[in-house]
Amino acid sequence: MQEKLRKGLDGIFMGICVFLFAFMILVGTYQIVSRYFFQRPSTVSEELLTYSFAWMALFASSYVFGKRDHMRMGFLADKLPDGARYWLNIAVEALVFLFAVAVQFYGGVRIMRLTMSQTTASLGIPMGVVYLAVPLSGALTAVYALLNLVALAGGRKKNRQEGGAKR
Repeated sequence: MQEKLRKGLDGIFMGICVFLFAFMILVGTYQIVSRYFFQRPSTVSEELLTYSFAWMALFASSYVFGKRDHMRMGFLADKLPDGARYWLNIAVEALVFLFAVAVQFYGGVRIMRLTMSQTTASLGIPMGVVYLAVPLSGALTAVYALLNLVALAGGRKKNRQEGGAKR
């Protein structure tokens, strides 16, 4: 069940990131053409690029975290014995979960509410819509952290069962 959920989330958010990247390429190309060929720079495209990049960066970081492909400093963790490394991984996942919920989700919802009355300069959309990416990314990161915690606990349980069967 958890593997199905993880694969579904991976597919959705990888698709969103690919879409946003392709969108950024198109808008960037439009911006270059309008500025250099028609001498009429587009302020709308500038905002679209900025906000699309922010959304893509937040979703991509959550996606990479969920796949556990993020950068880490393993020089200390790799020297630990297996039991200590297991508990370190549990602690890291728990801290990331707490950060995602407290800072990204809770803080993101608060900043989103505060900025709903402000509008962007060119697009005229509420800034709260732009900041919506922060709590969404936080929720996604929290779900991935929980899935990682369950996977770590399941791996430990499986290793104990296999170890018991070998004796």
